[in-house]
Amino acid sequence: VEFLYCDLASMKSIRQFVRQFRAKNCPLHVLVNNAGVMLVPERKTEDGFEEHFGLNYLGHFLLTNLLLDTLKQSGTHSHNARIITVSSATHYVGKLHLNDLQSRCSYSPHGAYAQSKLALVLFTYRLQHLLTANGSHVTANVVDPGVVNTELYKHVFWVVKVVKWMTAWLFFKTPEEGASTTIYAAVSPEVEGAGGCYLYNEERTKSADVAYDEELQRMLWTESCKMVGISDEANR
Repeated sequence: VEFLYCDLASMKSIRQFVRQFRAKNCPLHVLVNNAGVMLVPERKTEDGFEEHFGLNYLGHFLLTNLLLDTLKQSGTHSHNARIITVSSATHYVGKLHLNDLQSRCSYSPHGAYAQSKLALVLFTYRLQHLLTANGSHVTANVVDPGVVNTELYKHVFWVVKVVKWMTAWLFFKTPEEGASTTIYAAVSPEVEGAGGCYLYNEERTKSADVAYDEELQRMLWTESCKMVGISDEANR
C-alpha cells in the first residue's frame, strides 16, 4: 500500500496529486470518491468555494476529470475501470440552486450538505452518459452507504450527539458495514459493465427523481467545468 497526499478542498493539491500519480505510470482500475464534510459552519475552501460544495463535490469532479484519460486507458472490454462516488440518502431532500451553488444568498448547513450530495448523483449520471457515448471501458456508479457511525457527525447539535451515542449500536452501521456497498461496486462481477446505477445495501435502487433530469445534469457539468477551470470538451 502506498499513500499519496491529496487535499480535496484544494484545487492546487488535487492537480499536484494527479501529476504525482501520472508520473508513476500506473494503471487505474478503481477510483473511489469518498471524502466529505457534513453540517459544517459557513466557511470557504482556499479557492473560495463554500466548503460542502467545494470539497464534497467540486474536488471529486476535478479529480475524476483529471484522471479520466488514465481510467480510459486502464479499462478493457472484459474488465471496465470503475468510478464509485459516495453520496447519501440526504440527496433525496437536496435542491440544486444553479444560480447560487455557493449558498451565498442563504446559508443552511443541512441545505448545503444535501445539495452537494445531490450534485454527486447528477454528476455520476452525466459522466456515465458521456462515457457510454464515447465507447469508453469505464463505468460510473454512485453509492449510498447508509447511516454510518463515523466522525462525520462531529458538527451536529450536542443533543443529536447524545442520541447518536446512545443508539448507534442499534441504528448505525459500523464503518466496515458502511463500506460494504462501495466495495461491492468496486469489485463485484455482478456490476461489471454496468454504470449509471444508484446502489444501496449492494442493490440497485432508485435515486431522487430530479437526479434523472438530463438537462440539469448537463447544466451542472458545464458550470462545474467553469468553476474548476477545465474545458468542457463537448462534455467529453
